[in-house]
Amino acid sequence: MESFLFQATIYLGAAVIAVPIASRLGLGSVLGYLLAGIIIGPLFGWVGSETQDLQHFAEFGVVMMLFLIGLELEPKALWNMRDRLIGLGGLQVGVTTGVVMGAAMLLGLTWTVSLAVGLIFALSSTAIVLQTLSEKGLMQTNGGRSTFSVLLTQDIAVIPMLALLPLLAIGTGMHIAPDGSLQSGHSDDGHASMSLVEGLPGWGVTLVTLAAVGTIILAGVYMTRPLFKYIHAAKLREMYTAFALLIVVGIAALMLLVGLSPALGTFLAGVVLANSEFRHELEADIEPFKGLLLGLFFITVGAGINFGVLFGAPVTIIGLTLAMMLLKGGILFAIGQLFGLRGRDHWLFTLGLAQAGEFGFVLVSFSLQQNVIPPGLSQQILLIIALSMLITPLLFILYDFLSKKMETPKEQQAPDEIDEQGQIIIAGVGRFGQVVNRMVQLSGFQTTVLDHDLSTIQLMRKFGFKGFFGDPTRPELLHAAGLSTAKVLVVAMDDPKATLKIVQNARRERPDLHIVARAYDRVHVYELYRAGADDIVREMFDSSLRTARYVLENMGLSEFEASEAEKTFYKMDRQSLRDLAEVWKPGVPVAENEDYVSRARELNKELETAIVTQLNDEKEVKEA
Repeated sequence: MESFLFQATIYLGAAVIAVPIASRLGLGSVLGYLLAGIIIGPLFGWVGSETQDLQHFAEFGVVMMLFLIGLELEPKALWNMRDRLIGLGGLQVGVTTGVVMGAAMLLGLTWTVSLAVGLIFALSSTAIVLQTLSEKGLMQTNGGRSTFSVLLTQDIAVIPMLALLPLLAIGTGMHIAPDGSLQSGHSDDGHASMSLVEGLPGWGVTLVTLAAVGTIILAGVYMTRPLFKYIHAAKLREMYTAFALLIVVGIAALMLLVGLSPALGTFLAGVVLANSEFRHELEADIEPFKGLLLGLFFITVGAGINFGVLFGAPVTIIGLTLAMMLLKGGILFAIGQLFGLRGRDHWLFTLGLAQAGEFGFVLVSFSLQQNVIPPGLSQQILLIIALSMLITPLLFILYDFLSKKMETPKEQQAPDEIDEQGQIIIAGVGRFGQVVNRMVQLSGFQTTVLDHDLSTIQLMRKFGFKGFFGDPTRPELLHAAGLSTAKVLVVAMDDPKATLKIVQNARRERPDLHIVARAYDRVHVYELYRAGADDIVREMFDSSLRTARYVLENMGLSEFEASEAEKTFYKMDRQSLRDLAEVWKPGVPVAENEDYVSRARELNKELETAIVTQLNDEKEVKEA
């Protein structure tokens, strides 16, 4: 027990120290986890043989991630993605497998071993790439969606790969046993383990594999809903978590019995359950376990790197790793160009998928079990996979560098010719500005609406509201909209920098113009105040006040008392913003501005006193 606690302390401590440092340096959390594993493993030797056993446990992070990915992908969504999955993803898997297989045969490997190697290196790291794409906010870009499609295709392709590998064992160290069945030539370690495929011929292993996959699909369709209803009847929150974990662990156990990756089965189960009314409940229950175990998985990958093999032939191992990544990157670059990826999206697709992946560990282990790959070669392949995963975060840093150097080509849409000028100009007509525009127009006033989003302007026109496309930050567009004669300018842009620029331009041109500006937060209020805005509205402030008023009403205050408290808070907060704007210093964090902090404390006390006094006065009037 003491040993377990000591090891757990080392793993958790390494993660808590290394990951925040890596994130602050812009290296990403994945590289932080990998470096933490290297430090506590090969570098200082604080962890040892238990790392391999722990990695099997940590792989549940990948298992749970694939389950959650499956939950987000309805079968209909998969069907809609068929062009990218079959075209982009299928071409990547097929071409990479063939090219790597050819390169391996040139190095002297047999065709069966070469094919296995090609299948292993055709896969990329779903865990690292998706984690990094999410952290950097790149999932919704064209390159991010293309990358996700390829990763999804690879995850699905592992199923036929695992079904194919036993067939490659024929003629590679297999012999005929006395009972007539095919037996592998490798020796076991003396530890018996449960298996449904042990001793079966290659075609038998394939049939059992397909049967296991079919069982998961049928169970997901016909058994999950009744079981969830049964659990729901218990009305115990922890039972939902227990059942969610039972699904994942149970499917993992079935997959291990047939020699498959647990992640594949859970991914399929997730897709089957994507239409279930219990999908969101499953996501909420699994998410916390996924994050922690996925981080632990990356640590064990770093800790498990065999530097003995690396130092035994460093030039060979590093050369093969870089050659594999360059070869794979070249294929990805060509495929991306073929499918119309350009600029940043093209480089994200190329650099993001150039590594080998965690499923490679699974395929290597399975190939070793089926005697497809010799043990010596498997050690080298495992090291190449781990090194390529370690290099991947650095490739994303290279992508960030290249991304800043290149401009994303955009089709420039010429701004509309403004043929009407109103006394009220509204710059920005999204979810904030459209409410302002509708209320003002319904009150009988004419507005001139400007927005830089063409789709928003086109949508407005469908509903009978006129607007003009163009960038309001351009002074000439404001002049065309009637800045010189307008009475009010409403700046409702959702971009704080654009809002500030428009206010500065307008105030410079028209010192007498009344400017109403939308602010993102308090600091933005101060900036707009300095720029010359007359009325500044924090975008969430009024809705927050109304929410607080409802809370007070439900805590026993009358509607009038709650309303008066709301008005008092509004007046005091408005005045405090003006006072704080006077002591605010641009570019200096408010926590480091002593005058600001001191004045804020004084104003908070004044605000609390004013509200309490207001409530007491109303109470005395009511009692009198």
